[in-house]
Amino acid sequence: MKLKQNFFAGLANSVWTALIGFAVVPLYLKYLGIESYGLIGFFATLQAVLSLLDLGLASTINREVARCSASGNLKEAEKLLHTLAVVYWSMAGAIALLIITLAPLIAEYWLKSKQLSPQTISHAVMLMGLVVACRWPVGLYMGALMGRQRIVLSSTIGSVAGTLSSLGAVVVLAFVSPTIEAFFIWQACAAVAYAITVRRIAWQIIGSNNGSRRFALEDLKRIWRFSAGMSGVAVTGVILMQLDKVLLSKLLSLEEFGHYVLAGVVANSLYVFLTPLFNAIYPRMTALVALGETEKLINVYKLGTHVFLAFFFPIAIMASVYSEDVLFLWTGDQHLATSTALVASLLILGTALNGVMHFPYALQLAYGSTRLPLTITVVLILTLAPMIIIFTLSYGAIGGALAWFCLNITYLFFGTWLTHKKILRGQALRWLLYSVGRPLVISMIVILIGWKFLYVEGSYHSNILWGGGLLLLAWLANLALLTKYISVKDMQ
Repeated sequence: MKLKQNFFAGLANSVWTALIGFAVVPLYLKYLGIESYGLIGFFATLQAVLSLLDLGLASTINREVARCSASGNLKEAEKLLHTLAVVYWSMAGAIALLIITLAPLIAEYWLKSKQLSPQTISHAVMLMGLVVACRWPVGLYMGALMGRQRIVLSSTIGSVAGTLSSLGAVVVLAFVSPTIEAFFIWQACAAVAYAITVRRIAWQIIGSNNGSRRFALEDLKRIWRFSAGMSGVAVTGVILMQLDKVLLSKLLSLEEFGHYVLAGVVANSLYVFLTPLFNAIYPRMTALVALGETEKLINVYKLGTHVFLAFFFPIAIMASVYSEDVLFLWTGDQHLATSTALVASLLILGTALNGVMHFPYALQLAYGSTRLPLTITVVLILTLAPMIIIFTLSYGAIGGALAWFCLNITYLFFGTWLTHKKILRGQALRWLLYSVGRPLVISMIVILIGWKFLYVEGSYHSNILWGGGLLLLAWLANLALLTKYISVKDMQ
């Protein structure tokens, strides 16, 4: 019951955060313009890249608090939380100082703008440093709450903080100052309030945080090996997911980069479904591996993939085909929708294929393998970097999106082959053909044929209505396919 409760709490938080994110973007564009929105996209990338400095410590406090809770020894968790808090707050200060120092160089040599002055960009980057520093310790305290199985509480705090940050920024832009500097000043204020609140709640649940506690270097030595192991996959994963934005922020103008970021928001909305999915299937697979129930594991792996993709692929394909209509109804800007549509379509398809690989990834971790995902991710990074540069120099923002799409086609086949060379050998082809191939083909047939006959250029509202009908039809067709062909026996 608690697992289900935690899953739906996480899903509700993801959905609410996504809805708020979608709602405020048109308002950001209205008050700031596309170039300043490109700076917001650069900030998101900067924050993600700097998360590499976490070194797996947030995951470690999660594990240690959970372990201490199970053994009834929360004093040990209290001591570790205090020690890691010293590390986190020190790093927050260092991050702020580093970004503020580098801001003039970033404004002059990295970010290119036609409308914003180098001084404005430099001030915005300095403020980004303050926001990142203020948000930095939040991950530690959230990890502690999750270790205590307070997912509902942590999700609630995250939802409230995200709402305050986003909607508050709109109020500031509308009634105080419609500038990028005002936007980031508000973000810094909201981040300080967020950090103070989650810190106080975490200590109320974990312990007293009395003044007698001291920094303990031996605690860091004790957890270092686990933390380093956890950070390897996380570091390469962040690099892979942010490499396109880092390179494109240099290769494109801020206006073009703003279009790419806008398209990325649409594509990343698919993670509303993918993140709760992974959080649900990973523990289940881990339990089956621990129990040695391989047949049940294969059934969960294959049938789970097929059932999820029967729901997921129609959404992704419909959003890709009708990307211009979605963008217009979202932003109200026809030129922006037309110029961003192809980029969004390619990013959506690439992200959908990336989402398919959540199942092999969960399988790898269930077997305790960190080398497999690390190897796969390193290969993908080495492939993606030259593709982005070559395609972007030839096709601009569309080239960057094309690189992401091609990379995830590679990931689907290479990652599946390498996974099943080591784990559940002999299952790769059946998984690809039936669990992935069946829902993909039926979704493409229904939606693409319907789009061919029903789509009318410029009729945005009616196109979306027809798209919704095709989405429902694709779901029904996949359900019929599941009912007719898929059984527990078939999936074994």
